[in-house]
Amino acid sequence: MISQSNDIEQQVLKCITPTAKEEQTLQKTIQILLKEIIKQLHQYKITITPQLVGSTAKGTYLRNDLDIDLFLVFPITTPRKTLANISRTVGYTLLADPEECYAEHPYIRGIYHGYKTEIVPCYHIESVANKLSAVDRTPLHTSYITKHLTFTQQQEVRVFKQFLHGIGCYGAEAEIEGFSGYLSELIILQYHTFQNTIDHASKWKPGITITLTPDDPPSFSTPLIIIDPVDPERNVASALSQEKFDIFVHACQQYKKTPSLQFFFPNPLKPWPLNQISEQLKNKNIIGVEFQNPGIINENLYPQLRKAARAMQEIAITYDFQIYRTCFYITKQLVGVVLFPEKNTISPTIEHTGPPVHLEKNVKEFRDKWLHHQDTIAQPYHDGKRWYVRIKRPYTNIIKLLQDQIPQLRLGKHLEPIVQNHFTIVRKPSLLREELRFFWTEQLDSKKPWER
Repeated sequence: MISQSNDIEQQVLKCITPTAKEEQTLQKTIQILLKEIIKQLHQYKITITPQLVGSTAKGTYLRNDLDIDLFLVFPITTPRKTLANISRTVGYTLLADPEECYAEHPYIRGIYHGYKTEIVPCYHIESVANKLSAVDRTPLHTSYITKHLTFTQQQEVRVFKQFLHGIGCYGAEAEIEGFSGYLSELIILQYHTFQNTIDHASKWKPGITITLTPDDPPSFSTPLIIIDPVDPERNVASALSQEKFDIFVHACQQYKKTPSLQFFFPNPLKPWPLNQISEQLKNKNIIGVEFQNPGIINENLYPQLRKAARAMQEIAITYDFQIYRTCFYITKQLVGVVLFPEKNTISPTIEHTGPPVHLEKNVKEFRDKWLHHQDTIAQPYHDGKRWYVRIKRPYTNIIKLLQDQIPQLRLGKHLEPIVQNHFTIVRKPSLLREELRFFWTEQLDSKKPWER
């Protein structure tokens, strides 16, 4: 149980636990929604069961951060098209501001009586051995947590979730790459209390493995491995990035030394003025690649932007431009990838290394290739140990390289057609504009959320 002497965590719990009236209103809304869904489902000749899942079902939601997650559980014999069409119809009929999203099935999210709500289809399964898609295991997750998590531990989870929120590590979605709600619940099941979690996690090293069952866990190459007790072949922490793992461990170490409410409720980030941003970037080479925002949901946009940033960095490195950092920004109309090259221009020639002198066959092939090659500046030569040749570089200017090569890159299915149609290379002055102040502040401010 959270120690009565720990004033900070008691204050946090008081702030984040829903009041009796709020809980009553939520539960009444859920019951009304369930009745409306059942009424909608009566028109179909299939036995479809609506089931509440997620933090509202487990009693671990935060008063200011809750979703109503309702799954429509279909018989396993239902065609996928039927499953998708029915859940889509129900969602669009009942939710305000509906938006169609996609996991392994289409699902609808929107607003119901003021609450963020998702209506998600899945198949009824008794065990993960029968699952047809990843979402089919979600009702099993809810059942596992409600069975094993005590009321006291529900409160520990709430405090832990708020800590993760405060340090910027809560959420497994692509935008954040942090801790999911289910992951945080399993961690509390493992360590029992928030304080015990902090103590253990402050000593974590990349590759730490936790399992709540006696099964031998499979190996994964992620910083944190927590085996799903419902599906022993799955790592619940697979979405957690190295960056967020490092931030979390560091935050635990700092909280252990100096507990503070700032870890749970940090001051908001205030955008720097443009002159301060400009001063910070004064001695840095920066190049932006800007193109139209495809208007897709963040779950699809963020992975493709990360892929685009990697592809641009890799093609630059292939042609000997060293890129020491990449990042990206999103505005209403545009998205952009930012590259930080060591140099914008490089020497026009390079010494290309050939085979050792004693490998006669390889030497012959090397000399035959380069002796009269159009890029050869001088005849191949050796130093007694290895052959070399000095050749012209295909590109000496990174902007020219990007202009030529970016249309050929694999950037993701939504970005490729946009980039192939039009993109703009943006230099530093054009990147220092009002709408990017928050982006640049996030990139340049070295303070952690709890240090603001």
